[in-house]
Parts: sequence; structure tokens; C-alpha cells
Amino acid sequence: MADLSVAVCEQLWNEAQLQSRVTAAVFRLWRYRQPVVVLGCSQRRLLAEVDAHTGLEVLLRESGGGAVLTGPWMLGLSVALPPDHPLVGTSPVGSYRWLGETIAQSLQACGVPAEAVAPEDLRARAAAGAPAGPDWACFGGLSPWETLSRGRKIAGLAQVRRAHGVLLVGGVLLDRSPWTLLCDTLARPSHDAQKLADITTHGRAAGGTTFDRTNFERRLERALQTCLHREICPA
Repeated sequence: MADLSVAVCEQLWNEAQLQSRVTAAVFRLWRYRQPVVVLGCSQRRLLAEVDAHTGLEVLLRESGGGAVLTGPWMLGLSVALPPDHPLVGTSPVGSYRWLGETIAQSLQACGVPAEAVAPEDLRARAAAGAPAGPDWACFGGLSPWETLSRGRKIAGLAQVRRAHGVLLVGGVLLDRSPWTLLCDTLARPSHDAQKLADITTHGRAAGGTTFDRTNFERRLERALQTCLHREICPA
């Protein structure tokens, strides 16, 4: 698959994990070399609105959520869990907690102030009128246990739940994302790009000169290995 984009390889790997019963917890990190738009499973209608002139590849994933612009500015991750694994939890929302906290802790260790947003904190933000972005984009909204840095979204999550396994996927913004490219590709209004820029941040901006993306990737990889091996969420 050397001639395929990393985003295509990611989707093929994700699909393969749920084709039969998941018997052991496994994960992958994805380092994208070029921009690709990945739509949520319910966004098939947007395929008809894609502007082919941008030259970007557009994929449809099996998990839910909004459109994602992958590229060198993002680190992707996939975790496949057996249906009876302790980290699966008793609900879709609960299944996210350990992963959101692991991402936040790994960012903190690299000098980025970060927190995984608990459901009650999310409700408080909504009641206080926290700004929201375009609902068609993954980073335009905020769900429980996704990651914020100083109130701005830095990591998003999605999942697929089946009787024979659970797939958790995520993306962490490490550098500035060209939101205009995403909007142009999906024929969305230009002001949506500014909204996305206003409500998101990335490791280089939030961590400053102390942030090293390679160090973060290694820390997150070790943290995921530890968490899956112990079958508990780090406190």
C-alpha cells in the first residue's frame, strides 16, 4: 500500500479491525504526509458538493462526527478494543473518557495546558454561551471527553460500536490547520474557516517553544501502550 495516502491506509486498517471479533486491544498512530478530507459516515451527501478543483482526496469513514482535514499538522490515532474490554465502558460517552484523558496528559507533559472536558463541564460551557463553530466540521463542535487547551479545541474523537468490537478514533492538532482549504474543498462559506480558527488551537501555539511534536507522539504512544496493557485509565 506504499502508493496509497496515509489517510486511505488508516481507513482500511480501521475497517479491517471490525470485520470480525476483536480479540485483543490494538492501536495505531497516523502521521499524514498530505492533506485529505475525511467525512463522517452520515455526511455522504457532502460528496456531491466537493470542489474537485482543489485537488484534494475526499474519503468517507465508518465512524460518526464531522468532516476532518488531515495533513502534516495533525496526528491521527485508532484504537480497537474487544467488546468486553474494561476500557469500553458501559456507554458510548464513557468509552471516550480514558482516551481523552490520556491525550490531555500527554499534551500536559509536553508543556501544553490541556484538559479532557467532562460532560458536566460541557453543559456549563453551553449554558455560559461558549462559542461554537460550524456543525459540519469535527473541530466545529465539542463532545464529552474531547480535549481543550485554554478553552479552545485541540483534539477530537469519534467511535464505531459493534457487537464484536469497538473502534475509537481521534485527531490531535499539532500545528496550524489550513481551515480555508477544508471549506473550499467542501464548498462551505469562507467565514466558517475563520470560526474554526477562532475556536481551535494547536500544540505549537499552545505549548510555545517548549512543544516538540516528536516528543508528544512518543509520549502518547507510550501512554497508550501502558493504558491498554494495564486495562485501566491512568488517573
